Amino acid sequence: MKKPQVIYLARHGETAWSLSGQHTGLTDLPLTTRGECNARRLGERLQGLEFAAVFTSPLQRAKRTCELAGFTSRAKPDRDLVEWNYGAYEGLRTVDIHAKRPDWELFRDGFPGGESFEEIGARADRVVERARSVDGDVLLFSSGHFLRVLAARWLGLKPQDARYLLLSTASLSTLTYEHNLSEPAIGLWNDTHHVSAHCLEESSVLQETEAKR
Repeated sequence: MKKPQVIYLARHGETAWSLSGQHTGLTDLPLTTRGECNARRLGERLQGLEFAAVFTSPLQRAKRTCELAGFTSRAKPDRDLVEWNYGAYEGLRTVDIHAKRPDWELFRDGFPGGESFEEIGARADRVVERARSVDGDVLLFSSGHFLRVLAARWLGLKPQDARYLLLSTASLSTLTYEHNLSEPAIGLWNDTHHVSAHCLEESSVLQETEAKR
């Protein structure tokens, strides 16, 4: 029996805005020191796996995660892998939005001036189609909300159903099949066992060293 294809989803490491809870769509932020550390840990988690293709969002937080994980020489940039365009809510925290719109719900109301559910769903569908056309396993580096929508579309669900799929920074997830390759399924979700508490310690040491200079 043919081995089912596996699509590996790698969320980028921590940024200043993911730490503060600000919606980070197309704002091109770098990784924090801890984010870079855990991107390396993600690379260790991926060691020994073979991929027929590797794709990354062109935004630097995903590209840098891909680089630190050891795949930059093989990765192809894919504009469809960028994060959701949050429009007028870019850079805002949910609490900031609720101060003006107390009843706002991300996966019900979306983002004024940003990308619609239909548009991000269409992007996810294009990524799914490209991944399924590859003969072998695929590794994707992208951002949290987009990867959640991608997983929902892989399963044939609406983009809004991504609300049920939480995803941490530097996490690893997989999409695959069951029942003789006929039914799309989630093989692994939001695995952060490789994320290290030592990264916080390393980050603190580096910050103290910089402060003394």
